[in-house]
Amino acid sequence: MFCAVGLLAMVIALLVDRSGSSDTIEVAGQAPAEATSDGTGDAIQTAAEAPAAQLADSQLVATAATPSGDGAIGDLSGNEALDQVQCTIDSALGVGNTGEPVVCLQNALRAGGYLNGGTDGEFDGATDVAVRKLQEERELFVDGVAGRETAISLGIWPDETANVVRTPIPPEETLDSTGYYLSTVASMGNGAPPLPPDSGSGRRVVYERAGQRVWAVEKNGSIVRSWLVSGSKYGNETPGTYEVYSKSLQTTAWNGAAVLDKMVRYLKTDIGHIGFHAIPRHVDDGSVYQTEAELGNRLSGGCQRQTQLDAAFLYAWADIGTTVVVI
Repeated sequence: MFCAVGLLAMVIALLVDRSGSSDTIEVAGQAPAEATSDGTGDAIQTAAEAPAAQLADSQLVATAATPSGDGAIGDLSGNEALDQVQCTIDSALGVGNTGEPVVCLQNALRAGGYLNGGTDGEFDGATDVAVRKLQEERELFVDGVAGRETAISLGIWPDETANVVRTPIPPEETLDSTGYYLSTVASMGNGAPPLPPDSGSGRRVVYERAGQRVWAVEKNGSIVRSWLVSGSKYGNETPGTYEVYSKSLQTTAWNGAAVLDKMVRYLKTDIGHIGFHAIPRHVDDGSVYQTEAELGNRLSGGCQRQTQLDAAFLYAWADIGTTVVVI
């Protein structure tokens, strides 16, 4: 899904609702992996126009295990197994950065054969050249910034699965308090993981990026439902408090290749919109872009993917104006 074609130009197009109205600016699939969409129409990241903080993934605390299929983390790497490198970085690094994280990056670049110089902890011109060389060879977005995708490729990004809590699969046809069926990755009430600290108050939707988990919370603080999602690989899920401003029962990707059911939008950016929707489906054969078992992994380019059951619940529960807290 996450196409990486190095020098091919990125195309920005409008994602159009079934009714024909303009909806969301999306990014074509033919773009470098470090800053591209997956072609499903649920991504908004572009290399040319996104703010530097987004391109660098500097705000990103990701939680992706290695999934199967196109765009798997394992597909990004050329030599992850660097036995002599026993370190990780947890934020993006670029020219001007210093310290132990840069030493870690430089050691990994040396082990991979990309850096001949010393490992002095100074992200200098030589380190920049080495990062760009790696990015070009591995068909990542070439910007000289060692963000999440580059660090994964080098094998120096932390194990993100530790933050993902998987609850027991509920019995079939289990209903929540609103009368909606629970999915295989959903729980409710006291059976749900506790809300994270500083996640707001009142009736709201809470999305925790670190755990790739969503909660629907009533005004009195009770948890109606909680479930896993697949959010963005990039730093475009900006933490903050928002409101649901638009919904569409069904949306088609810019290229007509994917269908996004039950879109709930809450975040406008300079180059598009972010929201919750069901796992994308291929238009040609109806197959899904990922499995329910892969929820909890960061696989999208911007939006949060959900099971059909969780998408149906949220679409009904989150009215226009509903608070959305992203942490």
